[in-house]
Amino acid sequence: MTSTGEAVQFWVLAVLAVGGALGMVTMRKAVHSALCLAATMLSLAVCYLAQGAVFLGVVQIVVYTGAIMMLFLFVVMLVGVSSADELKETLKGQRIAAVLCGLGFGVLLIAGIANAKLGHFTGLSEANAEGNVQGLARLIFTKYVWAFEVTGALLITAAIGAMLLTHREHVERPKTQRELADQRVRENKQVPPLPAPGVYARHNAVDIAALLPDGSIAEDSVMATLRERGQIRDVSQDMLRRMAELENSTAEWLGRPASERPAPPQPREALETVPNKRTTPEEAE
Repeated sequence: MTSTGEAVQFWVLAVLAVGGALGMVTMRKAVHSALCLAATMLSLAVCYLAQGAVFLGVVQIVVYTGAIMMLFLFVVMLVGVSSADELKETLKGQRIAAVLCGLGFGVLLIAGIANAKLGHFTGLSEANAEGNVQGLARLIFTKYVWAFEVTGALLITAAIGAMLLTHREHVERPKTQRELADQRVRENKQVPPLPAPGVYARHNAVDIAALLPDGSIAEDSVMATLRERGQIRDVSQDMLRRMAELENSTAEWLGRPASERPAPPQPREALETVPNKRTTPEEAE
């Protein structure tokens, strides 16, 4: 008979584990699938710890969740898997082979569950009679040694495949800074360096555009990502207002007429979309 605490723990962890497994299969992005699988592994680790398999639970967290899954997550983020890569079949017949392997694994799983004998339970006291670590080592290196060796070979193959995927060979010699500068001069593309963000704006944030001599902003001083998102903070109006106040105070102190500086333009909002240079004004509206 299980206690109320054990039953509550089982149902909570079971829901988390099954939900993570379903999320791993149904998620469209590989990064989200990896995070769902990590949640499933953490739920299983807590189940192992609750059943007295302390060593197995710690290994589940440190090795599988902390090492293998994080390595897989970093490889996915480093290599990059887009929707176009998912639909592209790099090896001929890999979809048919994957379907056949999945059906074979399903048949083996159903056969194993059907032939399982649940009439006798060993119990934690008998299973951990020699100690949890000793009992687990005896099973791994005697009864399940073949599965252990196959798993080790699979992990080594996965690590080698990850290194091959992240390796990029240079088919051409990379251009030097002098060659890149000469190319910009020949193509007349931004011969001088780009202005740094925040120049003459009294701010050094990356999302604040530099100011030109007339007080307008230089959008090229902000990175293209922020320009596409529209995350450019315009402080030109504040600077023009300060310049007008300074000129008026100077003119008042010298006894001259006030400066007739034109009214500054309206500031751009922080998240207003910046139209692309290749788009027309009608499309930008």
